[in-house]
Amino acid sequence: MSATNLKQQVAGILATADVKINGPDPWDLHVHDERFYKRILTEGTLGLGESYMDGWWDCDHIDQFVFKVIRADLYRQAKLGWRSVLQLLLAKLWNMQRKGKAAQNAQRHYDIGNKLYQLMLDKRLVYSCGYWKDTDNLDQAQKNKLDLICRKLYLKPGQRVLDIGCGWGSFAKYAAENYGVEVVGVTVSKEQAALAREICKGLPIEIRLQDYRDVREQFDHIVSVGMFEHVGYRNHRTFMQVAQRCLKDDGLFLLHTIGVNFSKVSADPFTDTYIFPNCLIPSIKQLGAAMEHLFIVEDWHNFGPYYDLTLMAWFQNFNSNWEQLQGKYGERFYRMWKYYLLSSAGSFRARNNQLWQLVLSKQGVVGGYKAVR
Repeated sequence: MSATNLKQQVAGILATADVKINGPDPWDLHVHDERFYKRILTEGTLGLGESYMDGWWDCDHIDQFVFKVIRADLYRQAKLGWRSVLQLLLAKLWNMQRKGKAAQNAQRHYDIGNKLYQLMLDKRLVYSCGYWKDTDNLDQAQKNKLDLICRKLYLKPGQRVLDIGCGWGSFAKYAAENYGVEVVGVTVSKEQAALAREICKGLPIEIRLQDYRDVREQFDHIVSVGMFEHVGYRNHRTFMQVAQRCLKDDGLFLLHTIGVNFSKVSADPFTDTYIFPNCLIPSIKQLGAAMEHLFIVEDWHNFGPYYDLTLMAWFQNFNSNWEQLQGKYGERFYRMWKYYLLSSAGSFRARNNQLWQLVLSKQGVVGGYKAVR
């Protein structure tokens, strides 16, 4: 097929989403390399992201572009290139989040340097969706989210809480300081563990460099924020069994996770290759199967649109602080990270992805659980 025909084919597909090639609107694509058309037709979403990293095209507002193409259902129609097919087969054949491998996966994202996250995130280093009710400030939105979790768990002074995937200790520090609890946080990221210990110094908090599967004590409550997406679908049941084993009979387990509207066994090819290796966003069906005979769902809260606001705030921080980072990371990383943050924002805006907080119990709260918002 000629270059002209390839361009016409891509232009026709994008037109169904009201996106033009070299058009005047902020969501239109400006193509700098004619090879772009063949690449996205043969490699799908991976080719789209990689060609942006390579400087083959630009867009004034990537978030708006992604929003429009998802609402037009173009992402789901995109073809898979051979690398994407290979990743899908690997996910079906092998456990890509087994012990040891999980730590390697974390290192590729979370151990790329704490300074990046310190400049991008809020002052507490919360790397998950904020709760933007009654605020337009990222710091306040993240404080709202941490407090919401504490209130949903009905924390009381002296209780002991397990934080699975504790990040840089933001929840542990907030809960210990404001609710008087003891927290054990586990992570497989060395960079996160080192900084979390520093941040939480002097508080009744233990930060462990430990795989969640190795935790065997019981706790009054359990929380896991933004960790379940890294578990992998082969380990969903194991994760829930560990939580059930570690939770006291009258305790509550709060699970905070991104959710997707239909079941998959592998991630978006671009995200899997460059951002979160071997991750998987769960569906309702997959969560339900993992929890069966283990937990009762006391509350299911969806505030997915707030992730759009969170991601846009992260991008503004990242972009405005890029001069402090460019010497270490370089221009291609900038384009990769920009595409990751803005395309993710567009996906949540289009309601392709959700953000769920589930409150779970082992035996059911006698008299019923009182939901908190």
